[in-house]
Amino acid sequence: MTTDYASLLAGVHTDLWIDGNWCLPHSGERFEVIDPATERPITTVASASSEDCRAALDAAERGLETWSRKSPRERGEALRKAWELMMREHERLARIITLENGKSLSDARGEVAYAAEFFRWNAEEAVRICGRISHAPQSGARIMVHHKPAGIALLVTPWNFPAAMATRKIGPALAAGCSVVIKPASATPLTMLALVPLLAEAGVPPGVVNVVPSRRSRQVVADMLADLRVRVVSFTGSTEVGRALISEAAHNVVRPCMELGGNAPFIVLDDADLDAAVEGAMIAKMRNMGEACTAANRFYVHQSLLAEFSEKFAARMGALKTGNGLSEGVSVGPLIDAAARERVASLVADAVRRGARLLTGGRAPTGPGFFYLPTVLTDVAADAAVVRDEIFGPVAAIQAFRTDEEVVRLANACEFGLTAYVFSRDLSRGLQLSERLEVGMVGLNRGLVSDPAAPFGGVKLSGLGREGGSEGIQEYLETQYIAVRW
Repeated sequence: MTTDYASLLAGVHTDLWIDGNWCLPHSGERFEVIDPATERPITTVASASSEDCRAALDAAERGLETWSRKSPRERGEALRKAWELMMREHERLARIITLENGKSLSDARGEVAYAAEFFRWNAEEAVRICGRISHAPQSGARIMVHHKPAGIALLVTPWNFPAAMATRKIGPALAAGCSVVIKPASATPLTMLALVPLLAEAGVPPGVVNVVPSRRSRQVVADMLADLRVRVVSFTGSTEVGRALISEAAHNVVRPCMELGGNAPFIVLDDADLDAAVEGAMIAKMRNMGEACTAANRFYVHQSLLAEFSEKFAARMGALKTGNGLSEGVSVGPLIDAAARERVASLVADAVRRGARLLTGGRAPTGPGFFYLPTVLTDVAADAAVVRDEIFGPVAAIQAFRTDEEVVRLANACEFGLTAYVFSRDLSRGLQLSERLEVGMVGLNRGLVSDPAAPFGGVKLSGLGREGGSEGIQEYLETQYIAVRW
């Protein structure tokens, strides 16, 4: 298909958004955004320098003064309006996501609805920031505790969910009364640039939300973290980059909220509903082509169900239609870039060399675009790289197990601890096993865990803090205690 980029991007600005205005970068530098389905440039976007980011922080400082003094209801109403505007622009935003990210249009539509919900959820959380008053038992004074906006938040978002990972951070930050500077991923800046005018239309004042795309990501983020005005840094991405940001944040004791890598086990117990497990596996594995930190990577299937599960799962995976995500009926779009495709191909090749059997897929189709066919491997060796590493692609690696004790040990033998999936007809057994897993989230008889009303986050090398739920807003609040006697 021929893609009309100009039509899809009608009305989308590609400069910096600072203090409520579109701004040219001081350096004049721009970078290309590539369509992963065609490998062609879509457009160019302004590349912020450290000087531009200082201007964004200056604007955020002024915005904070205004926004933090708004009543919780005023902040909530603006977020509620932002939800309405996102839903009004649902189809347009979905097409922009697909254009720059590659995911299927059905996936992108789901992301827009999910992303918008963070505004609606946090509109309600804004008015529920509660303090307390108590009587000090020894001194007789009153203890007054309340919560204040933490200050300016630096938000660094990834390319795999360019709308949802932004709103998941912006929503609670604005509900808490903070102002923000957002550095979107260089691969997918267009979604954020299309979204930010909706916040202004919703009534968010100038300076409260600033967007600074940049090819010099490490430098500009490090420079902003060195500025004492930044009090929160929220990052979604790799553990490697997260570690570096935590180290840089330590200099000024900036609060880190880190949603990092994952390597989710998908456990099918011997009493599982097999059809439900296969359906759950399709969702847990193939959301966003497997380019998700919550994606099921390591499939542990009880030996009594291994053959039947593998056959049914491979048949479902092999039937998925691969192609340009903008085409209706396509389920699997391209990976984000050539490096991602090469990495996935190398993981599959390593597993096959170590004795894995290929049930479907296992190759990149011919033609342009960073495509890789949905792939299922069985008899995968425990030391294969596809088991140890986060795949971030449409590849499932299946291993057999015999006992609950064995599968808990296998599932926990990993440095990551973000998500796990468990399938069992016995609720008590499933809950007991879930509690033993060293992860922040478990999908019990469900292939999807993400929900704006739930606390999203992991343990071990999968991160710090939580996003979503009533916990998410706490990342952007400081607790103050006033001692008083009356």
